Amino acid sequence: MSGDIEDLDALACAELIRNGEASPLELVDAAIARIEKLDPDVNAVVIRTFERARADAAGPLPDGPFSGVPTVVKDLWSHTAGDPFHKGMRFLKELGWTEEHDTEHAARLRRAGFVFVGRTNTPELGLQPTTEPEAYGATRNPWNLGHSTGGSSGGSGAAVAAGLVPIAQATDGGGSIRIPASECGLVGLKPSRGRVTCGPFAGDYTGGFSVELCVSKTVRDTAAYLDAVAGPGVGDPYVAPPPLRSYREEVGATPGRLRVGVLTADPRGAVPVHPDCSRAAREAAELLSGLGHHVEDSYPSALAEPDAAMGVITFFSTGVAAGIDYWSRRTGREITAADVEAPTWALAEVGRTITGPQFWTARDQTMSHARRVARWWADGFDLLVTPTIPQPPPPLGFFKGTDENPLEGLTRGAGFAVFAAPYNATGQPAITLPLAMSGDGLPIGVQLVAAYGREDVLIRIASQIEEAAPWRDRRPAIS
Repeated sequence: MSGDIEDLDALACAELIRNGEASPLELVDAAIARIEKLDPDVNAVVIRTFERARADAAGPLPDGPFSGVPTVVKDLWSHTAGDPFHKGMRFLKELGWTEEHDTEHAARLRRAGFVFVGRTNTPELGLQPTTEPEAYGATRNPWNLGHSTGGSSGGSGAAVAAGLVPIAQATDGGGSIRIPASECGLVGLKPSRGRVTCGPFAGDYTGGFSVELCVSKTVRDTAAYLDAVAGPGVGDPYVAPPPLRSYREEVGATPGRLRVGVLTADPRGAVPVHPDCSRAAREAAELLSGLGHHVEDSYPSALAEPDAAMGVITFFSTGVAAGIDYWSRRTGREITAADVEAPTWALAEVGRTITGPQFWTARDQTMSHARRVARWWADGFDLLVTPTIPQPPPPLGFFKGTDENPLEGLTRGAGFAVFAAPYNATGQPAITLPLAMSGDGLPIGVQLVAAYGREDVLIRIASQIEEAAPWRDRRPAIS
């Protein structure tokens, strides 16, 4: 049964259960066995809920599309009732903080039949494109244990890549689904803003930059997961337009002939792109051309604007300052610089210098820039193809700051998200597919971006690419 968990996607695991070839408890026990065997090397599942998982697997379980399938939840936004919730913070870990309720996302996963076997590692407050928090230590890439898994969903990415579970919940505020999926050789879809509710405890995350979904092995798993969690919650501040049919039905559906633009370099010229990453995007474009799509070198000119990221810095720094104040209030203990990592505190200090008028000016500038970016799709393009990240998975420690400049690592991290972060600002859906490998044998993803609300287009084209250039036979040695 351990081999089944390793080799099968989540829908195939659910089919085993429906056909009577395995029980939920057998699948959960197999996942637990793999976590106990492999995770000491990988360090992906930092909070383990094994006994509760076994009790849940014993039933009864909802009759959902993933009934009985074991999974893990990223320890950042979606808390699960009665379980620890630490957000990568040593402060909350030392307090032994737990939450009493499920978020709506977690509740929808339960209704889909998933069984939670644990919670995955994340950088403190999800701030880094790598997963190396002081609270739990570094998560190591199953393809090469000396390298990063990306962030901030690096624990989830490593868990799926190592075969601990077939699919894992993840979040994306500046590339945090797509970067780990790229570095771990997985599928990672960032849905449109408002596609998946943040309720009932939040209206949105990070001013609408952050969304939730998953990392997976296959396009069909991602589509079925999106079906399970998509849709508004009560009181949501904005809602994405509903799909015409289920996303699962888009898998294998013809995408038609699409107009595709290709971008393989940083439009601002500030971030160098590794030849392996630019080559991967170019080869994906050639594949699309061979499949009958119209492909040309084109991209939104607004991406080259020199001050495009200034509003993002304002949003995230003020958000960190507000987050520290929030946890001080909730726990009844004032958080000081000694309670958080140096880069976290330094970013919060930046946020505290920003006035209300400055915040609203940055918000307006960000929205205006997002409209200029989105105009490219409105003018007739269906897809933009880019590298997901500008470099192959870096070694652990690459994003570490210094005592003299604790923000140095965060600054480097912002450059690492040059291809991913713009679409958190615009709210558009974007997917990364594991289409290439570096010369050193590390995964490289290629990103496809569609117009707002058009996850259906992404799933159709991703499914077509998956069939034309399958990736399931590539597995890390550790698995």
